[in-house]
Amino acid sequence: MEVSTRTKYLNQLFSYERKTEIADSKLEIIPFRFTQTIGAGEIESFQKELSETNFCQMADNHIVENKHFTYMVFNPLKREKSGEAIILLHGLNERTWEKYLTWAEYLAMTTGKPVILFPIAFHMNRSPQLWSDPRAASPWVSRRKEEVADLCNSTFANVALSCRISENPLRFYASGRESVYNLWQLVQDIKTGVHPLFKEGTSINLFAYSIGAFLSQILLLANPDGLFTDSRLFMFCGGSIFSQMDGRARDIMDREAFDRMEHYFTHSFIERTSVPATFKNDFLEQAFKAMIRPDVMKEFREKFFQSASDRIRAISLKKDTVIPTTGIFSALGKASDKILKEMDFLYPYSHQVPFPIRGKVDSAAVNQAFTSVFSQAASFL
Repeated sequence: MEVSTRTKYLNQLFSYERKTEIADSKLEIIPFRFTQTIGAGEIESFQKELSETNFCQMADNHIVENKHFTYMVFNPLKREKSGEAIILLHGLNERTWEKYLTWAEYLAMTTGKPVILFPIAFHMNRSPQLWSDPRAASPWVSRRKEEVADLCNSTFANVALSCRISENPLRFYASGRESVYNLWQLVQDIKTGVHPLFKEGTSINLFAYSIGAFLSQILLLANPDGLFTDSRLFMFCGGSIFSQMDGRARDIMDREAFDRMEHYFTHSFIERTSVPATFKNDFLEQAFKAMIRPDVMKEFREKFFQSASDRIRAISLKKDTVIPTTGIFSALGKASDKILKEMDFLYPYSHQVPFPIRGKVDSAAVNQAFTSVFSQAASFL
């Protein structure tokens, strides 16, 4: 696949408003509406307790885009319902599916399975448009630089997430918990035959990148209603223990926000010194805690990954500083030997842009790297 050309072509076709056919791939991209019901009351209560920010003077529970939204499915052209599906989960602070379109197309074409692009809470089209509007966000970058001394990595691209996390780091957990509930609901609808594309009892696997991999690990650890007992998970540039991630980047989060979030979860949250009473210390929270620090719930975490090692695979990148290979080792423990493979590419890349499509880059090398990663993913999923 020629990644650059194909990405541009698919991006032109992509629309949240209509079904689109990709004739040469024998696929269609179908939008579906989602309204959260599982855990909706609990999430509403959580969000009411999170203070508003100056950047977005609206309580989280009033952001309608997050409650009712569209997700997309790359579906092979056929009339019968499918008995298999792949859910694709994205990275932190993402506002567009552009780089994932070739990923979804390749997986759908190669496996013959529908690929569901599902947005994490307050990401992609689940947030107000002004959060990703350079003209609206740039003044807040200047204001944030005035308010925070020696601020690093603050840009219009990360100012919304940075302001929200800096005001209350608990948002990271609340939105993650909401996303677990949403995936729980989606998979339940699919497996019970409610979803129009899928047969009852459909098997569901996951392709997860970056923070999407972290969310997937928690999902498999928690395994709500036993829905993910047999699910396979392929992680790309993801899978690290939280304490060894580094989200300080111009397109993810500024340094002050990330440092505050990292300290909060590795200390206050674990010790429950500043957690609202409405936040339950239940199976979802336990799964989240198991992924925070290497020393916390180590036996539980490593025993799970050892037992699930046949159905989990991970590819890390040698020069990835956001989700380093060492952090994935810390999360997986001895299961790393079976699950994890580190790769390196013959061109300049980053965690955020593993397959560059702009600037001076060796397109043949990018295409080869892309195929190497996704052929392994497709074969496993």
